[in-house]
Amino acid sequence: MVLSLSRAFFARMKKRKVYQDAVTHCYQRTVNGMLIFYTVSDYLLYLTIYCITAVKYRIRILKLVQMPDHIHETVIELQAGHLSGFHRECHSRFAREYNKLCNRDGPLFEHHYGSATKFDDKRVRTNLLYLDNNPVERHLSKKAEEYRWNYLAYGNSPHPFSEKIVLRRASMSLRHALKEVKAIHAASRPLPYSTLQRFFRSLPDDREREQLIDYIVATYSVIDHQAAIRFFGSYEEELIAAHAASGSEYDVGEVFVGQSDDCYLKMIGILRRESRYKDDIHEIFALSPEEKRELYNLLRSATSYPYRQIAKFLHLAVNDSGVVVFN
Repeated sequence: MVLSLSRAFFARMKKRKVYQDAVTHCYQRTVNGMLIFYTVSDYLLYLTIYCITAVKYRIRILKLVQMPDHIHETVIELQAGHLSGFHRECHSRFAREYNKLCNRDGPLFEHHYGSATKFDDKRVRTNLLYLDNNPVERHLSKKAEEYRWNYLAYGNSPHPFSEKIVLRRASMSLRHALKEVKAIHAASRPLPYSTLQRFFRSLPDDREREQLIDYIVATYSVIDHQAAIRFFGSYEEELIAAHAASGSEYDVGEVFVGQSDDCYLKMIGILRRESRYKDDIHEIFALSPEEKRELYNLLRSATSYPYRQIAKFLHLAVNDSGVVVFN
């Protein structure tokens, strides 16, 4: 039995083929499809860890898309054998920070990530458009460039979601935050939760909050937008293609629960109206099984969302019989 299991394991390992200097689509699922990105700080922590680790492992990034419960990338491995190490370090670093904040244990991501190499320009373009449109397909935005976390809009501007920063008009809090972001980035360190949360608490309004988010993205991002744009001719032509594309891609076996992901944003809004979750939505992870059951029932009664999506939102398992497990 041990021998047969070992052979099966190595057979699966041999199936993954990553070609140096070739464009590769990678797809990373979370354990049980649970949500990981609830707040801006979640997205930014992952981005800063991801980009620093990509530089370390010499991974060239053409696209990165952070969806609420999974991640897509289009990458080029510049040094053979580095892609697996890159993902392993990136996701373990993020999981440590995330688990510490949420007072939870265990992995966040499935051990193996999906990958598919694109050998011709047509397949590369199809893949790039699929990543652009993933949030549109899941009803997180009406247009691909309106979703911040596929980073498409940053290919045309370093501050697509905010006004350009004018230091003489900026608050002292924003100036201090910009200076600190620059120093932490120069030291090749990610922005931890404590720092991000301190920044956002100190800013006087949403305008400066949006400016800081754009500044962090522009400072840390190593996404090679121009390399992706060259497959279309221009940024404008990529947008035209994205608006016309259906977003079909079958080589990653992507499985969705429900018809839309905007329910997660709406559930966050519901909970933020509760005083307990106003400051930090991650408080849901500290609930007892009885409290989780109460919260699950609240969301079931207040919405018409599929029970599996509510379970994913609350990090609750669903057994083989389709019954939600509270533990």
